[in-house]
Amino acid sequence: QVQLVESGGGLVQAGGSLRLSCAASGRSISNKNMGWFRQAPGKDREFVARTAWSSGRQYYADSVKGRFTISRDNAKNTVYLQMNSLKPEDTAVYYCATRRDTTYSDHESAYDSWGQGTQVTVSS
Repeated sequence: QVQLVESGGGLVQAGGSLRLSCAASGRSISNKNMGWFRQAPGKDREFVARTAWSSGRQYYADSVKGRFTISRDNAKNTVYLQMNSLKPEDTAVYYCATRRDTTYSDHESAYDSWGQGTQVTVSS
């Protein structure tokens, strides 16, 4: 089982940027599809982005496309989420997770190992 620890969250003004990190331990994530999710108060957890290990492609929710970039550094066993042009509606707890090998879904139920989350607050 892999352990995931997110960091990099904080308070930022609208239009600002943050870079989240997700450090993995316990096993290599170089051959795992890795995703970022977020959960705003009173809302369900939603998919934000995924990096595919085999193709190297990235996938994004429409709400963040063009503003967020997911990347990975396999040597550091870490996944990142660069968030630019932040909006108040991006305020949420952000989680990283590993996707099960046997699924093609980006629903949260398709992901097994989760970090504890990091809070991102965007002020207007």
